[in-house]
Amino acid sequence: MAPALEISIPNASTATPSDSKPYTVYHVALQLPLRRHEIKKRYNDFPPPYPLPAKSWLRRTVNNEGLTEERRQGLEKYLKSIIESEDARWRSSSAWRSFLNLPSGTNTVNKDGSFSASKRRGSVGGIQDPNEWLDAHRDLKSQIQSARQQLKQREAATTAQSQHSLSAEAKASLVRAAASIQQLDDGLKAISAVSKGDEAGWGGSKKIGDGEIRRRRDLLGAAKKEVEGLEGLLRSMATKNTNTSSAVNSGAAATASDKEGLWKGTSAAKPSGRVLGGPLKETERTRELDNSGMVQLQTQIMQEQDEDVMSLGKTVARLKDMGIMVNEELTIQNEMLGMLEQDTDRVQGKIDVARRRINKIN
Repeated sequence: MAPALEISIPNASTATPSDSKPYTVYHVALQLPLRRHEIKKRYNDFPPPYPLPAKSWLRRTVNNEGLTEERRQGLEKYLKSIIESEDARWRSSSAWRSFLNLPSGTNTVNKDGSFSASKRRGSVGGIQDPNEWLDAHRDLKSQIQSARQQLKQREAATTAQSQHSLSAEAKASLVRAAASIQQLDDGLKAISAVSKGDEAGWGGSKKIGDGEIRRRRDLLGAAKKEVEGLEGLLRSMATKNTNTSSAVNSGAAATASDKEGLWKGTSAAKPSGRVLGGPLKETERTRELDNSGMVQLQTQIMQEQDEDVMSLGKTVARLKDMGIMVNEELTIQNEMLGMLEQDTDRVQGKIDVARRRINKIN
């Protein structure tokens, strides 16, 4: 069950706008599943269907702590009555979500205070709410982590049935992760387009900066590479399992020790030291990969190296620009020192003339 929504009005304050009279605002605190959110509302902002606490026409809450506290308790009961109502129509309305500034991924709030996820989350066009996008990215990381754990368990499994079961579970996790990546990618494109335009959602909540968009695009790219690597590892495991089964059935399987024993003492024996131009030793990263997996790993490493080279090139370009700026600054400083030296010589000349005149007078 999703975390419960906790709603309360812990306090109130007085707003003093420059273009109108002071008025009282009530601080509505919402404990959302991932963060705590607080909004400020006036008395007139609280909508039906339940009756609001009576409004006094002879007294004002401004500078009246007793009336403010009475009104705060009444409004808090009012909000909780909506949450606890048997009729969920008001909790499911867009006006209720807009009033509480709930994320667009929250379709309704149940009677027990838990959230019901929106059906639009997997719709065409991706996840277009920035807050929901982050929630979906956390889910994506959980799916990737689950697939990685399942692949580790599959590698340690000893029976064919458990290996097949864990492979199927890992494949399902990777399929869900790939679908989530596609939704996040489409949603990020939509968010980027919205952020550059005027339609930024209610209160500008759907508008984020270019730097945040680039950061989310980098997160998505890293997730794509991770999923591709896990898919390659899963394929290599399946290929290795097939080859192992074939070797067992044919009775022709040979271990590394058997091969070394066969060639031991001959000219074809593997040298113990490092051979110039010879093949590199197997690593934990390459030991379980087949030919296609090795090609994919090599391509991934080359891409990472290209990205490192590009990053290094940008750093060198920035250092070059800084060097040019330092050189220009030094040139300006030298010119200023030259001018100061000329002014010093001129003042010194005047001092010498004045000293000579003083000597003549004496």
